[in-house]
Amino acid sequence: MKQREFITLLGGAVVVWMLADAFAPDISRIASAQSYPSRPINVIVSFPPGGNTDIMARALQNEMSKALSQTVVIINKPGAAGTLGLIELKRAAPDGYTIALTPNNPLTAQPHAQKLPYALDSFRYVCLTYFAPYVLIAGPQAPFKTFHEFLSFAKAKPENLIYGHAGVASQPHLGMLAVLKAIAAEGLGVPFTGAGPMAQALLSGTVMAIVETPAVAAASNLPVLAALSEARIAALPEVRTMKEFGFPAASFTAGGLIAPASTSAATLATLQKACADATARAAYKTIAARLNVEARYLPGDAFRALFEADSMENAAAIRGAGLGTKK
Repeated sequence: MKQREFITLLGGAVVVWMLADAFAPDISRIASAQSYPSRPINVIVSFPPGGNTDIMARALQNEMSKALSQTVVIINKPGAAGTLGLIELKRAAPDGYTIALTPNNPLTAQPHAQKLPYALDSFRYVCLTYFAPYVLIAGPQAPFKTFHEFLSFAKAKPENLIYGHAGVASQPHLGMLAVLKAIAAEGLGVPFTGAGPMAQALLSGTVMAIVETPAVAAASNLPVLAALSEARIAALPEVRTMKEFGFPAASFTAGGLIAPASTSAATLATLQKACADATARAAYKTIAARLNVEARYLPGDAFRALFEADSMENAAAIRGAGLGTKK
């Protein structure tokens, strides 16, 4: 081989090597995206085991594992009104292997009530997985058995209306504030550590009313006075809505999967497709029905829009009630 030809071939080899080296990261990313998920996915649940959020997460876990052909692991990180788990998610690598299932309150209310290192924009929204409107529930010893009796009592004796809630700016608290605002009345709120202790206080007569999901009312056979929903609840067709009574007020709990803000579009698309498949499966719908929760799927953009609207309403309610930390 002549020297000039050898030099030409050597130069071409160097160029090829340089190009391969330059594009290696992109090739690696493409291969990674195509193989996702190649190992177990951790789903943070920022509430304790056994609660509704945890149960819905575990129901989704089984079906997502099938849809992704990969193990899905639930990691409970409770504390600080559901915010600790989301703080951890914000710090997680945006590779799709750490995501979270969260209800709306830690995202749409708590950032307005306390100083937090995250906001709605800190995350990407994969899919909504469940939805449950709230209802107004009376205690067995309460001096009212119907919505009209509740209305009359609240108007006549606001200082005597004692209601329970699951903590300042919790979703049940904001739901009751929505009811009281709608009827132009006030009351005394008593905080509890969760729906269980709150329901027990209602049964014992410590408080007169609460706002919670239909499941809480059904579990204790408590009277439901009104639905805080746009339309009547399928499981409670005889219960009229606040709007039907002439006092529009709405409140709900809903949850879905979110991921760190820098998660790739390809990874999100894979998760969203699996989520749509999982929430459509009969096993998931059966568990949701047992909890009087609607297995409702929304893709990322619609999911985020729902939470953004809720955030605006919660911000106004928290501000109007003088709750939270001033920023």
